[in-house]
Amino acid sequence: MSVHKDVKKVTTHVLQEMKNAGEKITMLTGYDFSMARIIDNAGIDVILVGDSASNVMAGHETTLPITLNEMIYHASSVVRGVDRALVVVDLPFGSYQGNSKEALSSAIRIMKESGAHSVKMEGGQEILESITRILTAGIPVMGHLGLTPQSIYKFGTYVVRAKEKDEAALLIEDAKALEAAGCFAIVLEKIPADLATKVAKEITIPIIGIGAGGGVDGQVLVVHDMLGINNEFNPRFLRKYNNLYEQMTGSFKEYINDVRSGDFPNEEEQY
Repeated sequence: MSVHKDVKKVTTHVLQEMKNAGEKITMLTGYDFSMARIIDNAGIDVILVGDSASNVMAGHETTLPITLNEMIYHASSVVRGVDRALVVVDLPFGSYQGNSKEALSSAIRIMKESGAHSVKMEGGQEILESITRILTAGIPVMGHLGLTPQSIYKFGTYVVRAKEKDEAALLIEDAKALEAAGCFAIVLEKIPADLATKVAKEITIPIIGIGAGGGVDGQVLVVHDMLGINNEFNPRFLRKYNNLYEQMTGSFKEYINDVRSGDFPNEEEQY
């Protein structure tokens, strides 16, 4: 199926229908116009403008430094490249925690200034007030539980979460709270596959996994990771569909050689 301009847009409702029908949901991150256009044309369901832009686009060690203005810049770039996919934007660290009024104004700015379709927030019951407030404004919210990278300094490590019984029980409680509040989907990051499968069965909204096994309703990966652009990152959950780091390096070296040798540009490549 080729994707045309008149193609049916993916909405939160479409994702729910997919879960109900047992169809898997596909999601990748995107941070700029050119990449988003390629991902969208390939037929992806959801593009996440992740605060992972802090790592892969800006070179920060964590997701914490990226600002709301920077997220809006990335989101508006992505939205301009998308015809079909649902665009979800991460609310960055510090733009919603502990203050539901600020959370609402952050979400409104993202929606108004970028044209995106929804926001994503990390956390469970502790951010419920912020989630509820955003939902009352008619803004769809995707939840995010398990390993929540914005809380890296609290965890102190990026290891698998919810291996212990208590944490697993809390995660299920949180997922139920997010569902009850009205979130349209939840990302589960780096948790045991059995637990993720259990959550996907008990919760009626779509559950998207990253490092959460195959028993969930869909998968998300960071585009730079799955394309092998970011070659230092090799977690167990990552499948590399390409090795663009090597391919791009080869192209750049060839160009450098061609310029230095006088081979580029040739007679056909000039006016």
